[in-house]
Amino acid sequence: MQSQNISDIIEKYLKSILAESQEVEIKRSEMAQLFNCVPSQINYVINTRFNIQNGYIVRSKRGGGGYIRIAKVNLVDDCDVLDELIGIVGESITFKESFQLIKSLFQADVLTQTTANLLLAVIDKKTLNFGDVELENMLRARIMKSILNRLKYDG
Repeated sequence: MQSQNISDIIEKYLKSILAESQEVEIKRSEMAQLFNCVPSQINYVINTRFNIQNGYIVRSKRGGGGYIRIAKVNLVDDCDVLDELIGIVGESITFKESFQLIKSLFQADVLTQTTANLLLAVIDKKTLNFGDVELENMLRARIMKSILNRLKYDG
């Protein structure tokens, strides 16, 4: 039997709540207490697994009455979300980051499995291998922005 690390357990817990509602509001300190971990572990999970590329918007307020609010977003129904994704892609993006974005679009039923696999082939390291990682990441960013813009205007 495989053991899960604390980040996986926290992610699973939050996603189970989000499966029943579009939004969850948590207090970092309470979550850390619940999972018997340091508050920075909660930050790590939220920053790496609940970001716009994965289909979530995170808002927070610091201080005594502070909170972290995580909301699911529809990646293509909102042009602002697509614009934000385009901004995140920027002028350079790694294969890993692009893979996660395509995976999120597939999970949101924006892309079929066949389309997602074709896009992954197009942005693959082997496909874009020019012996220059910076050039590869710049070309991948152009491809990803083109895809996102196409979704924005075809959606």
